Amino acid sequence: MNRIGIILGSTRPNRNGEQVARWVLEAAARRGDAEFELIDLRDHPLPHLDEPVAPMFGPSVHAHTRAWAERIAPFDGFVMVTPEYNGGMPGVLKNAIDHLFAEWTDKAVGFVSYGAGGGARAVVQLRTVCGSLGMADVGYQVAISLLTDFENHTTFTPRDHHVVALHKTLDQVLAWTTALAGQRADATLVRSRS
Repeated sequence: MNRIGIILGSTRPNRNGEQVARWVLEAAARRGDAEFELIDLRDHPLPHLDEPVAPMFGPSVHAHTRAWAERIAPFDGFVMVTPEYNGGMPGVLKNAIDHLFAEWTDKAVGFVSYGAGGGARAVVQLRTVCGSLGMADVGYQVAISLLTDFENHTTFTPRDHHVVALHKTLDQVLAWTTALAGQRADATLVRSRS
């Protein structure tokens, strides 16, 4: 069965993302068509990228990066839950992505975003970054407005259209995850021979 990591891309105090990520996890887990697991970046503090060699050129020299790679590698695909900060993705999410390369390649990724404008600009950036890593980003996404989808800007109240969008996003993530299984298997075989 495919394993899908739900990455919570904010570490701020009083973040709204935790409610959103738990909603994604609960809805996904009820499907029964994959294993879903929450990956909270708070649990994986990484310094600003400090690797002497780019991740695409070799293994890490730092234990924190190796631990992060071990956390990400077993997953077949991802859903990134991201806020939009000042028109873009959070620095902590970009930094976590930048620490790795092979662990992202040939995996599908979908997006659930939130912000004043639904987090759309953060997702535009993430699509570019993920595409550069050889990830297949899916067309559907969930865009949640801080202005209309949170009571008092603090309590997430998902609406029916969010549920529909989430399941379409998950359908596409799982379809692409399955389609890319051969690519991931070939890459694993090549790495094991090295």
